[in-house]
Amino acid sequence: MASDLKSQKTGSKDPDGRVFVVDAQGRRPFMRGIMVHSLTARGIEFERAYEIAEKVRQAIRGRSEVGREELAVLRGRLSSGVASPAEGAEESLALPAVVEVGGGRRSVPFSKEVLSQSLLAASIDPTDAFEVAREIELRLHRDGTREVPRKELRLIAHEVLLGRFGEATADRFLTWREYQEPTKPVIILLGGTTGVGKTSIALEVALRLGIRRVLSTDSIRQVMRLMLSNELAPALHASSFDAHAALGLDGEGASRVFEGFLQQTTIVSLGVRAILERAIEEHTSLVLDGVSIVPGQTDLDGYRSKAHVIPLMIGRLDEQAFLGHFRQRGTEAPRRGMTRYLQNIDSIVAIQNQLLELADEHDVPIVDNRSVESSVPLVIRHVVEFLRNSGGPPEPELPYDESEGR
Repeated sequence: MASDLKSQKTGSKDPDGRVFVVDAQGRRPFMRGIMVHSLTARGIEFERAYEIAEKVRQAIRGRSEVGREELAVLRGRLSSGVASPAEGAEESLALPAVVEVGGGRRSVPFSKEVLSQSLLAASIDPTDAFEVAREIELRLHRDGTREVPRKELRLIAHEVLLGRFGEATADRFLTWREYQEPTKPVIILLGGTTGVGKTSIALEVALRLGIRRVLSTDSIRQVMRLMLSNELAPALHASSFDAHAALGLDGEGASRVFEGFLQQTTIVSLGVRAILERAIEEHTSLVLDGVSIVPGQTDLDGYRSKAHVIPLMIGRLDEQAFLGHFRQRGTEAPRRGMTRYLQNIDSIVAIQNQLLELADEHDVPIVDNRSVESSVPLVIRHVVEFLRNSGGPPEPELPYDESEGR
């Protein structure tokens, strides 16, 4: 510490060989990592940013200090591939200035990666989202923008989406953006029987919508198994498609299978309600998936004043798709096996048929999961449409109200 103070006072070479960056605010050690962070914040790919920062470090090695403006010119020259100041290494060669989003203490550097992630809520392909974000970035730099309010950036995105994809897509983006910082949380419930791909869809939907919490009713059921013994709750300790056997139920095949399934899900629904209430209490958006989400079994009306609860039913209407899924599962996750699923495919399909009927009866949207790539955009469209009908899409109009600040 003493050596640091001495070198800062005298301007002498630091005993540790560090180079200090000097400006009107004082001196601080040059750090390659900080420059890499600064460059990536401006949209430079990490590998390129690291290469530029390393070149700068090599260029100033052996010096005791370097002025901030000189460092900016050097960085610009090295990033532009210009060999020397005589060949035109002016400040104009430096990287584009940072565009601040928001203003004030809440401002952050514009990032096309962050924006493209947000654009996925419009239910567009990730490649298209990145191209839109890149177009917006180029537009901001071309116009010389140095600071853009969040709402204005949102409206620019709406304008670009409108031109590329039309009104429906553009409005989906605005609607979801309105609910990313909602007055009440968004809770998406994805039901469906074993093997329909609920969890894969849930994870991707959460990623695209920026929802940080994803849970499964399988986890709830596992916790409840530890609390309730097999003697107290035999249905809880069986699979969803053979709970009827654990209960020793009588009756016809399909109806007996579904009755056992319902007895199991009735117990798990207590945990589902606890998860919903916890998310509402913490004001946390959530994607919850699982076989225990049964239309009509949990009264969702009681939550609607506190949260946007959006139920959907995932299905596989092609029985061969079920068989293919379980065979693939047996390969990718051998511990879960595939034999017992294949042996019980008739029971699994019988449960699905009943769930689809309940979904239809309770006006729950059904998504036929032919592939995750095609199903995820459909789920997002249902979610955004639900929100739109709940309160209508935000109006895309200026001027920006600074008090909104988001």
